[in-house]
Amino acid sequence: MPVLQANNISYQFANGDMLFQQVSCTMAANRVGLVGRNGVGKSTLAALLSGEKQPSQGAVMRPPSLSVYRQQPRQLLSDKRSIGAFLGVENVLVALKQVERGDCAPHWFDVIGEQWDLPMQLTQQLTELGLPADLDFPCAQLSGGQLARLQLWQLFQREAHLLILDEPSNHLDTAGKQWLIASMQAFNGAILLVSHDRALLREMDEIWELSGLGLSQYGGNYDAYARHKQTELDAMARKLVSVEKQKRKLQVQAQRNREKAEQRAAQGKKRRNDGSQPKVLTDSMKDRATARASQRVKGERRRQTDLQRTRQALKAQTEQLKSQTLYLQNSAGRGHRVASVLEGVMCFGNAQPVTLHVHGDDKIHLIGNNGCGKSTLLKTLLGELRLKRGELQVSKPLYYLEQHFGTVRPTLSVLENLLQQCDGLNEIDARTVLAGIGFRGDSVYRLGEMLSGGEKMKLAMLIVGHQPQQPFLLLDEPDNHLDLDAKHVLARTLSAYRGGFIVISHDHDFANDAGVNRHYIMQ
Repeated sequence: MPVLQANNISYQFANGDMLFQQVSCTMAANRVGLVGRNGVGKSTLAALLSGEKQPSQGAVMRPPSLSVYRQQPRQLLSDKRSIGAFLGVENVLVALKQVERGDCAPHWFDVIGEQWDLPMQLTQQLTELGLPADLDFPCAQLSGGQLARLQLWQLFQREAHLLILDEPSNHLDTAGKQWLIASMQAFNGAILLVSHDRALLREMDEIWELSGLGLSQYGGNYDAYARHKQTELDAMARKLVSVEKQKRKLQVQAQRNREKAEQRAAQGKKRRNDGSQPKVLTDSMKDRATARASQRVKGERRRQTDLQRTRQALKAQTEQLKSQTLYLQNSAGRGHRVASVLEGVMCFGNAQPVTLHVHGDDKIHLIGNNGCGKSTLLKTLLGELRLKRGELQVSKPLYYLEQHFGTVRPTLSVLENLLQQCDGLNEIDARTVLAGIGFRGDSVYRLGEMLSGGEKMKLAMLIVGHQPQQPFLLLDEPDNHLDLDAKHVLARTLSAYRGGFIVISHDHDFANDAGVNRHYIMQ
């Protein structure tokens, strides 16, 4: 029996827009990776498969039990609950404390049951996870990576038949990703993974790709899928070349046919005029020639129409694989000092003092484990947080792009977001750069709240990159929600960018491709 099955499901937004139609899939493999470009509907499809959302049409058959990992960073980052409360064991911890204080009411013993060593077990497990070993520690003070690991660890403890993991490696450092892979390998149930992380996708038995053309299923892991996609792209390129050749050949042949017809018509007219043949005969020959010419023209038009349809279909398929382009405004970077931190102690994170001098043409990769204070350092440079001790000097405008897309205003359209936040940018230029990241035609009027995570990040990067004074950029995991193609595009764009930036990223390949020229490790 398949683990999961969907039959002809469709999803339509409240405004009438159709996200996808009549998608069917059968999950027979134990490990399946779901990939696709940002905004194509991967998270929505995962929500439909899990039962969090209902399809507009179609039906889904689910296993007896399933669990879902879906990032909720905003809610959790402001969560006032303790780690113990988040794990659902607060009542047991309260009961244990009451008994320790001498309260021997039977109720407390009923709550505790056989869990007398629960605090010790959890403390040890939290330590192994690299999390604070304090069950009263507030979730709001955990980093994004620590929160992700806490959520994932809780899910892996459950004995569900199916785990649906939506971008589980976002915010995880290198050690966190290794832990996640090991946890996935040890999990006994099936896993449906929505991800752009190649390391995780290499652990899959099958890859599903969602695109504007529907859902396609490929046997094997990510590397096998990538080879198959390249083969498809090469084949489509050859077909396009063949179609273009046929179009040119048809045009040349049509021109020759017209010239021959004109020559025959001229000869017939001459014979009719000089009387060398009877008029009845020449008129009959003219009618037959006209009929043949009409049939020939109809045949040429039919073949041209067929070739044009084939060409458009191939173009549509190629568009699904076509690289996007992210344009940032460029002016020469300068080598003068932008900011300096001298023996600075952060208000959150690791207590190790930071000494860092940043110049205008620096491209710095900020490295460190989850919770060491990388995001805190960026917010301190921006002036949102203060140092506990030490000195800070900033001499150039800074622009902070945080990992939860606060730059994108939810009630404004894509076009309005760009125009209202980038002084001096006109609508024509705005539409040009938006087309480069996939927003063409009426799609520029989509509201910010309707965008996927990756679409928000790309729009935010455009806003950041088109500030009139070209500020020094502070980039907090900008690659986290990007699909594989968009991640390559962003890396190439940052590499060609003549200004400076500090980037936090747990993907060392991305950072190197982005052209970083300095590495700063936070201890």
